[in-house]
Parts: sequence; structure tokens; C-alpha cells
Amino acid sequence: KKKKKEKKSMKEPEVRVTEDEEEEEKELEEEEELSPEEMRVLERKMKKERKKEEKRKLKESGMSVKKTEPAKPTAAQLALDYLNCWSEDRAAWKFQKTRQTWLLQHMYDREKVPDESFAVLLEYLEGLQGAARDATVEQAEKLVREQDGAADASRRGREVVQLLS
Repeated sequence: KKKKKEKKSMKEPEVRVTEDEEEEEKELEEEEELSPEEMRVLERKMKKERKKEEKRKLKESGMSVKKTEPAKPTAAQLALDYLNCWSEDRAAWKFQKTRQTWLLQHMYDREKVPDESFAVLLEYLEGLQGAARDATVEQAEKLVREQDGAADASRRGREVVQLLS
């Protein structure tokens, strides 16, 4: 009888495995048979589940879950940075149609393109070619006619017309 009791006590303690651990073990076993694409999909799913679980735990503990996205630079800032790069470091500068378009559309607005940047923009416009140059001249002439010399935009328009004509 003592031997039986000793055998019972020598048995390994029962290990409790959570459902999550069982799922992970099954997935690991299945991973050996998966293609690389299936592996990526599975990894994304597991990551998503882990994030959900973390959020749930945070909510339970009373902590708020807030996403803080880094502040993205505005279109104006990107365009002005583009212009400054053109004037200061031409080797690193690269043409970007969207930045040029933004500058051409907003060059008459003193708030969006300050006077210091407008002087650099005039230098930039000297190299303007093709349809963009023609459209810019037309727009500047139209602005001068409509404003009739009354506004700051008209002054800027005259400068552009003198430069590009």
C-alpha cells in the first residue's frame, strides 16, 4: 500500500494550459506546413489578437487607450521646405510636381508664402518651363488685371509677369 501511495505522489503535477497557449501550440505545429505567405498572414492575425488583448486589459485596469499620431507637416510647410532645399542644397533637392503645384497655386497669398520665401520662389520660377510657365504667366496677368494694383497679390503678380515675360 505504501508503494502505491509513493507512486501516486511521484506522478508529475498536473499542468494547466490556457486556451491561448493551446492555440499557439497548434498554430506553431501548423506553421511547419505553411507557405511564407500563409506565415505572414498568420503572424499579422496573431499580432492583431495580441493588440486587442492588450487594449482589453488596459480598459479593465481603468487606463485609457489613446492613440497619439505624430503631427504631420502641413502642405505649406512641405512646400516651403522644398523651396528652401532647392535654394540651399541643390544636390539633395529633387523635383516634386505636387510641391511645385502648391507653390504656384499659393504664391500670391502672403500668409502661405511669406515675403522671404517669395523672393526665393521668384528665383525658382526663372527655371520654370513649358505649360507650367505659360499658365503661371496667364494667371499672374489675370490677377493684375482683376486687382488693378490694389492688393499685395497684384504686386506679386506684376513681379511674376516681369520675370517670366
